[in-house]
Amino acid sequence: MKPLLPKQHGAWAMLLVPFFLGMGLGQVSWIHIPLFIGWLFLYLATYPLLLCFKKRNKQRKLHMKWTATYFVPVIVSLIIVLLYDLRFVYFGLVMVPFFIVNAYYAKQNNERALLNDLSAICSFGIGGVASYFGGTGTIDLLALSVWGLSMLFFAGSTFFVKTMIREKGNPKYRWISWGFHFGVVLLFIGSGYYLLTIAYLPSLVRAIYFYGKAITMMKVGVLEIVNSAFFLTVVLLVI
Repeated sequence: MKPLLPKQHGAWAMLLVPFFLGMGLGQVSWIHIPLFIGWLFLYLATYPLLLCFKKRNKQRKLHMKWTATYFVPVIVSLIIVLLYDLRFVYFGLVMVPFFIVNAYYAKQNNERALLNDLSAICSFGIGGVASYFGGTGTIDLLALSVWGLSMLFFAGSTFFVKTMIREKGNPKYRWISWGFHFGVVLLFIGSGYYLLTIAYLPSLVRAIYFYGKAITMMKVGVLEIVNSAFFLTVVLLVI
């Protein structure tokens, strides 16, 4: 049977970048192996689980089956992680409110809502903090920076993708996207973190340059993957 995989390809970068950012800015530990496996399969399990919340879901049994299948490695990994440090449970608890938001929009069949996207980005960022904690055993300003930097980057990515696809031609989203990207760059310039500005400049350029151009969803996705890799590399080098 063909695996049931998430269709939001851009979400893979949101899943991976904060995790590796947290690991890179913290310390690499063996616990990152089960933590990553659990993190990966939790994402895979969440996709069919959220589909179960839809009001008219004729494949609910199939979605429940895949949810249970994906949760098996999650539980095994979670046991290892919690035996290593029981405090990891707090990261799961913090994610619960964001999952509730995602479940609500899934039930309303409105997963593309901006608040739903931002809620998901918050959850992915928490995974980055957990990754940092896995190597250092602490949550400090740098750990919170993993969440904040990821949130700013992927929020900008969300605005850009909306202007290229679902909100294409909508002047309101154009100004929101451009204003947000300009604001992020000015934030780091004004606060004196000039090198971090480098990580966000390509996002500003592509938000303006590609707006209104006819490019496929595939090309938009590839562009975001390359931009995400650039962002991760620069942040790891300058911090």
